[in-house]
Amino acid sequence: MVPPIFSPYRPAIHPCHEAVDRRTTEWAEAFDIGSPALRSALVTHSIGTFAARILPGGREEVVGILSDFVLWLFGVDDGFCEEGDLGTRPGELLAALSRLLRVAQNPEVPMLLDDPLAQGLRDLRYRLDQYGTPGQIARWVDALREYCLSVGWEAEHRSHGSVPDLNDYTLMRIYDGATSVVLPLLEMGHGYELQPHERDSTAVRAAAEMAYFVICWDNDLFSYHKESRTGLYYLNVIRVLEHSRGLTPEQALTTAIAQRDRVLTLFVRLCAHLRTQASPQLKQYLASLETFIRGAQDWGISSRRYTTPDDPADLPDAFCDTPTDTSQDPLDIPAVAWWWSVLPRDEAAVATEAGRLSALYAATRPAARPAPLHSALRSA
Repeated sequence: MVPPIFSPYRPAIHPCHEAVDRRTTEWAEAFDIGSPALRSALVTHSIGTFAARILPGGREEVVGILSDFVLWLFGVDDGFCEEGDLGTRPGELLAALSRLLRVAQNPEVPMLLDDPLAQGLRDLRYRLDQYGTPGQIARWVDALREYCLSVGWEAEHRSHGSVPDLNDYTLMRIYDGATSVVLPLLEMGHGYELQPHERDSTAVRAAAEMAYFVICWDNDLFSYHKESRTGLYYLNVIRVLEHSRGLTPEQALTTAIAQRDRVLTLFVRLCAHLRTQASPQLKQYLASLETFIRGAQDWGISSRRYTTPDDPADLPDAFCDTPTDTSQDPLDIPAVAWWWSVLPRDEAAVATEAGRLSALYAATRPAARPAPLHSALRSA
């Protein structure tokens, strides 16, 4: 049983969510994404709602692109990597993904013209060109490359049935969750481009990685029931903690929740610190990271993808306003321990943010459940 987990942010959803979900179903059918069985499952997972929660105040067209792109990613991840023939052949998988990457980078190339995933990716790229700058498109392709490399690493473990150690898993999980691929769309959705001196600063990069971590750890908590019952090889933080630290599933669950709580509280403090001198664009970027975290949480506890009605998962239907771990000490994970160095412990913004969060918790308590699908859009 996954208990209610800490979430300091309010739920929100774009008012176009039903139309986006419907159009994504039509898009998946038009491009034959995945096998018929996989596609029929994916279109019931409310992926349009997920996109609408990530960009509740964004351009409707970009929300639609994001929804189609997330479904495309699931088509690759579920059908191509986890359950497909290439899922245990990392070399061949990386070669196939590299060909898709070429299509993403240069959609005009005469390659994979009869391949549904390639054709869907071409369509996505041409649509992204309408809303993204060349720099944003290049970052999207680079992030997609990171994702492809990480699923190749996962395929290597799948081929041997091995479980990585916690440090390697953490490093690769923040990429194989494909969270970084979404970030350029957060900017496109609000019609701005964050300047490199802000986006690429150590502290802002740390904030983005913390968001990846929280989203992916939450996904592992919500997906563990489904993954552990498929009979197929899977990687999940609970399994990694059981293997690397000799924990029971219950102990591993408690440990994983404490880890994400410690990172999320650091993320809250860091965002408060960054906002004190941030440009309007950076403030929007940070707000979008927060909305991405909360949107993934609301979708994770409500989508058929994780609730698995035929074999119901014991997931929470609400969130709590108290973290289980508020320590300001770094996690014992070398790959991410540096995050704690970007924020001075005595930073005055910490105290300021504590007051803001106290008020936010009070305002959030009555709306702890996921926002109803008719909720009004919240301005980021």
